[in-house]
Order: sequence, then structure tokens, then C-alpha cells
Amino acid sequence: MIRPTQVPMREQDPKARVHNFEEVPFGYTPEEAVSEAERCLQCKRAPCIQGCPVNINIPKFIREIREGNFRAAIRTIKETNNLPAICGRVCPQETQCQAVCTLGKKYEPVAIGRLERFVADWEYEHGVELPEVGKPTGFRVAVVGSGPAGLTCAADLRRFGHAVTIFEALHEPGGVLMYGIPEFRLPKKIVRAEIENLLRMGVELRCNVVVGRTVTIDELFAQGYHAVFVGSGAGLPKFLGIPGENLIGIYSANEFLTRVNLMRAYLFPEYDTPIKIGKVVAVVGGGNVAMDAARTALRLGAERVVVLYRRTEAEMPARREEIHHAKEEGVEFEFLVNPVRFLDSSGRVSGVECIRMELGDPDESGRRRPIPIPGSNFVIPVDMVIVAIGNDPHPLVPRTTPGLATTKHGTVVADEDGRTSREGVFAGGDIVTGAATVISAMGAGKRAARAIHQYLLTKYGHAPVQGA
Repeated sequence: MIRPTQVPMREQDPKARVHNFEEVPFGYTPEEAVSEAERCLQCKRAPCIQGCPVNINIPKFIREIREGNFRAAIRTIKETNNLPAICGRVCPQETQCQAVCTLGKKYEPVAIGRLERFVADWEYEHGVELPEVGKPTGFRVAVVGSGPAGLTCAADLRRFGHAVTIFEALHEPGGVLMYGIPEFRLPKKIVRAEIENLLRMGVELRCNVVVGRTVTIDELFAQGYHAVFVGSGAGLPKFLGIPGENLIGIYSANEFLTRVNLMRAYLFPEYDTPIKIGKVVAVVGGGNVAMDAARTALRLGAERVVVLYRRTEAEMPARREEIHHAKEEGVEFEFLVNPVRFLDSSGRVSGVECIRMELGDPDESGRRRPIPIPGSNFVIPVDMVIVAIGNDPHPLVPRTTPGLATTKHGTVVADEDGRTSREGVFAGGDIVTGAATVISAMGAGKRAARAIHQYLLTKYGHAPVQGA
């Protein structure tokens, strides 16, 4: 008889974890993983594969777990996914592969993400197998950005046999995986291990290189690169544009999380990069970044954290799991409210004035549009605010690349396979779509790698390029 509910994953107690940055879920034991794998119906049509942006053969790897062949399971996953330990932790499986799981029509869907995490962690404990690298082709490809799109594209290009160099603007690679996602949700050792595997495959990495300033894309071509993939993400924070937003104590979520994660403020005084935390912190927004910022502020000593969101909980784009964890840890929520100005006390923020909202007809996102209720203004006293309402692509690369078309939102125009208006330049991930998920960026990186491979063979032929 099929178990109707997923095998639960053990977690840190909320009262304990709110005082540390250790990972919240502990992961499955082998026995738990096998038990969960036994719930899979092994559908012949397998809608879960179509629901996965990188098309992992999900029934196959779950069957291998069920049979206790964990090595075979991770090999199956890595046929299409180069970052399984990361995806198993932060990928929104509940809206992708698990959303179309046949078992989910009657019971809880198979916990595909938890099983992916299990075999990825198992491999790290028992020895990582690197994917096979193709014979050298003589072609050189530059990858701009070391986030999920860039890492995936680089790995697949190496598997085709191309020489790949990643250019990263910051001092440590990983992009949003390093600076945006907190340690308690994605341990940095996991990201570093995945990147180390990429380097062992022969990918070259150059940090502290700001493409568009240190070197331009035109100069990369002049240096002998045959194609360029732009995966520079969306790291330019959006702001509310209301009075008082420049007061001391108001951060963008981008700055706040970067200082905590990449600069290790959470390890003060071991790392001398502290960040001042208010007693009462307001977080504006309803996505995963807002949840990350709110939960991080609590761990750094805030006495009270309040999330301000202009719609209801049902419309929040954050994962249900992240909202649940935030509530368990003591984060408060004010729904149907929107800030209209910040209050000033000697140059520091002392409060946020909000207006209450009601939901009208759906907007272009499909969610009901929030409408202000006249005369409903009220004030919440705070001494710190984190604005987490999204990010835009940084304009540096498009502005310094002649002939590269962009949209009115600043994203690079590219087709499904990442081809841009500039020959030899491909793009994918948040720089094309705007802020999205890790796995969607990875899917874009994979498609672009295939397109780059075809482009190189078509333009230059199968023989190695002389002098490359």
C-alpha cells in the first residue's frame, strides 16, 4: 500500500536554530530515502520529467534509490544536472516536478527534491565522480558570471570539449548562490564543492574581473574567444521610491544579504565585517529573498521582525516551506499593507508609515492587484528596514557591448537557446528573464551550451581552430 504522505525530513528545533546559521533540515537517512522512493509510481509518461527545467530522468533515479543503488542514482541526475546538491536544497520542486507528480493527484507528491539532495550528499560522503570531458576542440568560450546559469553553461561546454574561462566580478565565485542565499538554507561549503568539481573538470576561473570595465566583450573576442555566454544575473536592487528611503538603517536586501553571506558578517567577530541590526526590523516584500532577510535578521539579534506585504499570504511568491519556517522562528507578518514613507529621527529611520490595501482585479502577473484604501494609514515604529522587492539586471554589460539588444526593463533580448542580437554572444538566466529561480537559470545555461556548441561547429567546422 502506498504511503499517502511524504516521509518527513528532520529539522533543527525552531527555538535552537534561530540562534545559529546551521542548515535547518538534516536531510534523509538512507532508510528514509528508500522509504520515500518506494512511493513513486514509476509512470511511463513521467510528467515530472517535463516539469523539470533540466529534464532529469526522475523516475529512473528514484527507482535506483529504491533499489539501494545510490551511485547509479546520482549518475542519472548528473546526466542533465551539474549542481544536484544545490538544486535539492533551493529548487522550488513544489511548483515544478512535484506539481505534476501523478501521485500528487490523490496524495502528497513524491518528495523529489529531498531525494535529489540525499543522493547528492551521499556522493560527497562516498566520493565524487566527475563527468567525462570531451576531446579538446580547440574552441575557447568566455562565460560572464559564475552564478547558476554560468556554472551550468561552463560545465556543459567542457563536456563538449571546449576550453572555458569564467569571469566573475566578485572575489569569490558562485553568484547569487554565495551572496544571496543564507548559510542556513544553502551551506557555502556545498557551493564551493560544486565549483571545485568544475575546476577539476578543467574550467578556468578568473575572479575580480568586471566585464564591461576590466575587459569588454569585444576585447574578449580580440583575445581569441570564439563565443561568449553572458550569465551576469540580476543584481541591481529595486527600491520603493518613497520619502525617507535614504535614511540610515534602510538596506536593500541585496546589500544586506551580501554583507552577511559573502562578507561573513554572521561569523563576527571571527570575521571583522559586522552589520548593525536594529531591535525592530521591517522587511518589505513577499518572496524568498524577503524570507531570507527576515530569518537572517532574527539570527543576528533582532528582537522583532515584521514582514510587510501588499497582498495576502495566498499571493506570496515565496516557497511555502520558507514561509512556514519563518513563522516557526517568530517572524511576524502584516498582509495587505504597503509602505508610503519612512519616518526620520536625526537622520535614522524610526518608523514606517503604511497604508492598508484591498485586492482588485488580476494584473499582468495573474494575481489580484492591490489597491490602497484611502485614510487607512498607520505607523509601525522600527529602527531598521530591509527592502526586498526584487532586482533588475545590471546595465554594465549591455551598455558596453555594441549591437546587444535589450528590453525596456534592461534585460538582454535572447531566444529560447540564448542567441542574442550579437553574433557569437549568448545569454541566459536572470540577465534575460529578470529575477527568477536557480533551476530556471540552470536550464537556460544548458540550452545555451548546446546552442554555442552548434554555433562553433557550424561557423568554424569540426576541425580544431588553428592558433586557438
